[in-house]
Amino acid sequence: MEEKINIHRKPPKSPAAAGILSAIFPFGIGAFYNGEYAKGVIYLFVFALLVSAQPHRGQPFLGLMLAGFYFYQIIDSINVAKAINRKTVPGKEDIASPAEDLSQPLKSGSVFWGIVLVALGVVFLLANFDIISYGTLWDLWPAAIILVGLKLLVDYAMTARREK
Repeated sequence: MEEKINIHRKPPKSPAAAGILSAIFPFGIGAFYNGEYAKGVIYLFVFALLVSAQPHRGQPFLGLMLAGFYFYQIIDSINVAKAINRKTVPGKEDIASPAEDLSQPLKSGSVFWGIVLVALGVVFLLANFDIISYGTLWDLWPAAIILVGLKLLVDYAMTARREK
């Protein structure tokens, strides 16, 4: 008699469960679910720091940072769960061969978003030192939306030009 040997693969991670856990418990539980314990501890400390740094009145920037971190950790947990699932399914590995890695450099980052973040940092720093007022910032916020729209239009035009 032949005996069948069952090899049990690690069960895939559910992106929905990772996202829901991250949304309900925004202090690293989604990262813990995905097995990223160091990232979960870092998320816990970042969340605690952002919550404890919230002022009673005034500066809305820390509240925006907390909201941004909240949504970032949800999206990150979902993407990591999807990546784990791709690596456990045969034939769909994310890992490229070493020859492919050397032939083409990886593109990382975006010049546009780097400039936007640096400019926002400079503006908020100037506002913290009372060189400019926060009232000026709130009067000019539509300019940020215009810049993002222009960036998207330029990217679309460049993609359409390359396809022709």
